[in-house]
Amino acid sequence: MSTPGTIVSVLFRGAHLAKKRPALVVSTDWYHANRPDVVLALITKNINLATAPTDYVIQDWQQAGLHLPSAFRAFLETHPATTIIHEIGHLSDRDWKEVQARLRLAVAVT
Repeated sequence: MSTPGTIVSVLFRGAHLAKKRPALVVSTDWYHANRPDVVLALITKNINLATAPTDYVIQDWQQAGLHLPSAFRAFLETHPATTIIHEIGHLSDRDWKEVQARLRLAVAVT
């Protein structure tokens, strides 16, 4: 099972259509131990549209295994863990901290 902060390849439904794309694992190891699914967030290469306070342009995108500059968007979906095609990489600590800050803005948790 992928750990939080891992970038995976999956068929992600998105806002307009479903396509194979990178997504970010945002569910916890505890969640994975108790559920057969995983919570994923959208990763997009369209960084020009990543302007909302809950969006974040990934700084260390190459280190994370992405081929192009990319952004996190707080667009969440759950998927069966078996739908993950493969792991691409993992966010750097600084990018993961920034993503977690955006998730706190988007989801009612403290």
